[in-house]
Amino acid sequence: MGSSTLPPFGWGEAATNWQFAPIVTGFTVALAAAYLWGALRVRKRHPRRPWPIGRVILFLLGLLVINVATQSGIGTYDDTLFWDHMIQHLMLIMVAPPLLVSGQPVTLLLHASRNPLHTWVKKIIRSKPVLWITWPGFGVAAYAATIVGTHLTSFMNLVIEHDAVHESEHVLYLVVGYLYFLPLVGREPIKWKVSYPLRLFLLFIAMPVDAFTGVVLGSYQTDPNAPMEPRSWGPSAVDDLHQGGAVMWVGGAAIMFVMIMVTFFAWTRETRSSASMGWLEVARRASMADRIAEVLPAAPATTQAGERGTGQSVRTADVDEDDDQLAAYNAYLARISGPVGHRPEASTDGS
Repeated sequence: MGSSTLPPFGWGEAATNWQFAPIVTGFTVALAAAYLWGALRVRKRHPRRPWPIGRVILFLLGLLVINVATQSGIGTYDDTLFWDHMIQHLMLIMVAPPLLVSGQPVTLLLHASRNPLHTWVKKIIRSKPVLWITWPGFGVAAYAATIVGTHLTSFMNLVIEHDAVHESEHVLYLVVGYLYFLPLVGREPIKWKVSYPLRLFLLFIAMPVDAFTGVVLGSYQTDPNAPMEPRSWGPSAVDDLHQGGAVMWVGGAAIMFVMIMVTFFAWTRETRSSASMGWLEVARRASMADRIAEVLPAAPATTQAGERGTGQSVRTADVDEDDDQLAAYNAYLARISGPVGHRPEASTDGS
C-alpha cells in the first residue's frame, strides 16, 4: 500500500488499517490447526495427562503476534515510518519466538505422532545439523549478527527497496529468534540442557547488542539509508531514524528484562519445588533411574539426545516426564514379572 494513500499514523489507524498477507495468514492458520490437532490427539490418547492448555495459549499467542506485526497497522506503516519498522522487528525476533518456544511444538509432535513419523522426528532432533544450530552459543551469535547486520549495514537499503528482501527479513527474524530462545526458555528434547544461571547470562548479554544498535542509529546526523516511502506528515527522516533507535534500545531492553525476570522466577519456583520434594520421592526417582539403567546399560554414557558427551543421562533424566525413560522402565517391569524360571536373578542350579 503506498504511503500517498495512508493517513497520518495513529494507534486507531494501526488497529483498523490492516493489510491482508495471504502467505502469512495461510501459514499461521495451518500451524494453529496442526497444533490444535496434536493437542486434541494427546488428550484422546492420554485423557489423564492432556496437553496443558497454557502451552496451547502461548503458542497461539505467538502466531497472533506474527499476524499483528505483519498485517495490522504496524505492518501497513512499516515501509513509511522507521520507528514503526523497528517495533515490527522487535515483535518478530523478541516477542513471537519465545511464545512459540514455550508452546513446545516439537514435544507435542512427539507425543501426538506414531511411527514412522515419531522415529523420523527423533532422528532429526538428534542429527548433527540440529545439534549445532540449537547450541546456545550459535543462537547468541546469530541474534547479535542479525540485529547489527540488518540495521547498521547497507542491507537496510535492500529491505526498503525490495519487497522480497523485506519479507525474507521477517522470516530471518522469526528463525533466529526461535533458535536463540529455544535452549533458554524452552523445554524441548534437544541435547543442550542450559543451567538457569547460564540462561540468565545469555539473555543479559543480548541487551548490550540492542543498546549498541539503538545508540548508533540515534547518533546519525543524516539518514544513511535509502528513503522510505514519501509522506507529508510525521517526523523528519532523521528524527524518524532517531526514534527507531530509541525503540530498539529502550524497547529491546524492556522485553529482554521481562524475559530475564520470567526465567529467574522459573528458577526460584523450580528450586522451591526441589527443596520441598521429600526424601521418599527422591529415593523413588533414583530407584527408577537405576532400574532403567539396567535395561539400557549403554544409556549412562549417552545423552538424552543420543549423542555422547555432555547432556542428560538416564540417571538424571526425569523419568516421569520422558516417554523413552518410561518405556524402558515398563520393559524392566515386564521382565521381572515373568515366570520365576525366566528371571535374570534366578539361579540355574535351583538354589
